[in-house]
Amino acid sequence: MSKVKAVSLLSGGLDSILATEMIVKQGIEVIAFNVRTPFCLCKKDGCAAVDAAKQLNVPLKMIAAGSDYLRMLRNPKHGYGRNMNPCIDCRIFLFKQAKKYAREIGAGFLFTGEVLDERPMSQHFSALKLIEKEAGLEGKILRPLSARLLPETEAEKKGLVDRTKLLDIQGRSRKPQFKLAEEFNLKDFPCPSGGCLLTYEEYAKKIRDLFIYKKHISLADVSLLRVGRHFRFGKNKIIVGRDESENKILTARQTKNEFSFELPDIVGPVTLLQGPKIKKAVEIAAQLTAFYSDAKIGEIRVNYGREKRDRLIVVSLPDKPEVDKLRVGREEKPKKKSIRTS
Repeated sequence: MSKVKAVSLLSGGLDSILATEMIVKQGIEVIAFNVRTPFCLCKKDGCAAVDAAKQLNVPLKMIAAGSDYLRMLRNPKHGYGRNMNPCIDCRIFLFKQAKKYAREIGAGFLFTGEVLDERPMSQHFSALKLIEKEAGLEGKILRPLSARLLPETEAEKKGLVDRTKLLDIQGRSRKPQFKLAEEFNLKDFPCPSGGCLLTYEEYAKKIRDLFIYKKHISLADVSLLRVGRHFRFGKNKIIVGRDESENKILTARQTKNEFSFELPDIVGPVTLLQGPKIKKAVEIAAQLTAFYSDAKIGEIRVNYGREKRDRLIVVSLPDKPEVDKLRVGREEKPKKKSIRTS
């Protein structure tokens, strides 16, 4: 008989690592699968799933989420969590991608590190069943950490996996997982729980603002939300770099229709102005550039332009309350009155 093959939805978090190790220990050939989204917070220099797969000594198939993921995010059928996290629709999306891959390689079943009742939106019993149904995987998703609390899956009924070696973990406490990790001698958990930018309030405000003001968004639009301080003036988005590395990113990401700003004589940020190039928007972008520079008082010279920053505008420093009114996602609704201009 050929060896049983299974696909692990490996996020790189502790639960998915443990689930994968459990199935490997049953002598099953495991191939890890990961969908990389623009909202992963695992680590700055790469996805934690890569490190997890190496630690577990299993092959890893990674794919990148594309425009279809962003369409789901804009209008999730099952809504958002506390912020802009569409947890149920996201899981459905991931399972559909994993199902396609499992068919391609002839895998016998799929499994995940989900724990019953660990996450309030997507891991209670009815949500697990809903996700399975809408992904076209009813009774086909094994959850090794909580399997003995859930109905038998097809893989268990067919004898592809030994149910007696599966667990009955439930709830939000992590103690059983830490104990199991110690038993398995697993020590590196590169991706913390809740490693999704969409669950963070400040980032969620930026996404919400992007959806309101831009009809068609791209992965490039979304990735830019990680960079700089974001401000809104009507139809204009203004992004101000926070350090040298972000200044370089903003310079590289400037399109031919955008203005960039920089002080010629004083250390300060690079700023991007997106949207209509009306005079008031240019003045405000220049003021924000000056505000976050080393300039202290007086009239500030700011260079700006498209391909070259060959134009000059002189502005005065705005007050902090005026700047805060323009920040994306502030609680109060911005008044129409702009910050003062020169």
